[in-house]
Amino acid sequence: MQPDSAIYRARRQRVLEQMGEGVMVIATAPEVPRNRDTHYPYRHDSYFYWLTGFNEPEAVLVLVGGAAPRHVLFCREKNEEREIWDGFRYGPAAACEVFAFDEAFACDTLDTELPGLLENQPVLAYIIGRDMAWDTQVMGWLNAVRGRARSGVLAPSHLVDARVWLDEMRLVKDGHELALMRRAAEISSRAHGIAMRATRPGRHEYEVEAELLCAFRSGGAEAPAYTSIVASGANACVLHYVFNNQPLRDGDLLLIDAAAEFGSYAADITRTFPVNGRYSAAQKDAYELVLAAQAAAMTAVRPGAAWIAPHDAAVRVLTQGMVDLGLLAGEVDGLIESKAYDRFYMHRTGHWLGLDVHDAGEYKIKGDWRPLQPGMTLTVEPGLYIRPADDVPEALWNIGIRIEDDVAVTESGCEMLTTPPKTVAEIEEWMRG
Repeated sequence: MQPDSAIYRARRQRVLEQMGEGVMVIATAPEVPRNRDTHYPYRHDSYFYWLTGFNEPEAVLVLVGGAAPRHVLFCREKNEEREIWDGFRYGPAAACEVFAFDEAFACDTLDTELPGLLENQPVLAYIIGRDMAWDTQVMGWLNAVRGRARSGVLAPSHLVDARVWLDEMRLVKDGHELALMRRAAEISSRAHGIAMRATRPGRHEYEVEAELLCAFRSGGAEAPAYTSIVASGANACVLHYVFNNQPLRDGDLLLIDAAAEFGSYAADITRTFPVNGRYSAAQKDAYELVLAAQAAAMTAVRPGAAWIAPHDAAVRVLTQGMVDLGLLAGEVDGLIESKAYDRFYMHRTGHWLGLDVHDAGEYKIKGDWRPLQPGMTLTVEPGLYIRPADDVPEALWNIGIRIEDDVAVTESGCEMLTTPPKTVAEIEEWMRG
């Protein structure tokens, strides 16, 4: 399928307008060896892809600002022999046309061409400090330009981290991005429903993970958006558990944090449900507390609200619930002020979502939590993690619960993107089916 080049060219034009005079250089991600003669499945750099729609390795974008702006791509040459082994390559000529660049060159000419593009430009913007090898290469180009000072050539005098502009632009999604995220959420929601119905005592966490992976690919997703967490029993109290190798025991809960990537955009969903299809009384009490916290957080997602507002709303509900369950004692305000709840709930209630699961964008502006605005996309994911302890009611031991959904901020509130069964009644009925 051909990319809609107009979308990506318009984004690059926005960057040029923000930057004014200067040059921005953005490289895609390198291929990563998995072992002696194979690589991990290739995944492009998110910044590069957001600006180009181009998903081949060994590619660099150069944007030249000023009175005569230029969109320039460096990419691999056409190579019939390599295409026999590794698949299709656009090559510079086709890439220039298909992806709406003004010029395209072979990537092995980068060291020759790049210094000329930097000459007499006041600013060089790139992603500083992420890759030392890339930093070294950039310094080499700058030094090549400085070496021509006696000829009257000026090198850029200011280095700027390109994320200053790109993070803010990526933070608010356009219609094209939201459509891809809705599809990622749809595929992921369906996969969670399949995983619930595949769960029963005696199976293993990895068997449920296999159901998820099959549903992702059969739904059209390129890959999981991140390593799937399939955590049963006490494993659910480990926030980033990824071993997924334990048997599923009757009476335990199963926490699944897993989602697909579609069109390079991520979903991010967590559900927690009983292995045997029915919540015990203690599990139900804990689960409905987290569900109530999520509902309170969702209500706080609206334009103009501070980023932290959903978290604050969830913490208040969770802290009161911890008192009611006998996990904490004291006044709710004091427990929140002292962060006593942190023993059982130790993470934020969400994060930005997009091309990256933890997507680009700052959470504070000049020390203040930033206000939400339409087009921002985020997760809402309160949790409760109860490890065994002498001062914890035994019925609650090893209960780990997280409920996570994806939302897009709208003009009047938020749009729920993810839809797997969520209430106790919905989950128990779904699993009986």
